[in-house]
Amino acid sequence: MKHNHLLAAALAAGSLAMLLAALPAFADSTAPSAHQANVEQRSATVMPFDMNRTMHVFTPTRGGGVQSVISHDGDPHQIALIRLHLRKEAGAFARGDFADPASIHGNNMPGLARLRAGARHIAINYADTANGARITYKTSDPTLIAAIHDWFAAQVSDHGAHAMMMDH
Repeated sequence: MKHNHLLAAALAAGSLAMLLAALPAFADSTAPSAHQANVEQRSATVMPFDMNRTMHVFTPTRGGGVQSVISHDGDPHQIALIRLHLRKEAGAFARGDFADPASIHGNNMPGLARLRAGARHIAINYADTANGARITYKTSDPTLIAAIHDWFAAQVSDHGAHAMMMDH
């Protein structure tokens, strides 16, 4: 919030000096944490697509959620890699196999243990999208819905600039 006030003040005053003074503080707030840098490094061993050319989008819903990965530039090769990966993950998740997210985010990732235990009660569906793919999670179990939402929030936090949460 402090950075927004600095940028607004600099723009309102029309002062290039104030704007330049505010930029380093703003840039520091968007720099990945050490944890996010470690997550990004581990992600490269699991995800075949370029994290810098894609965005993970998580949309919690009343009955679960939607996880999408989209290519920023529409590159057909990146889209094919996204689809290959998410198709594989959807199949694994439906079997209760969350080994890939655990290897990236750790076994204590919020929601993960509940998802593993309750996977047979979650309908998990894969679909191609225009610039990538998505996995839809649906369940009527409130505990599993909360687990999906917790898991989404942890991924957004861990992936930093490579992920975002959308309202449904």
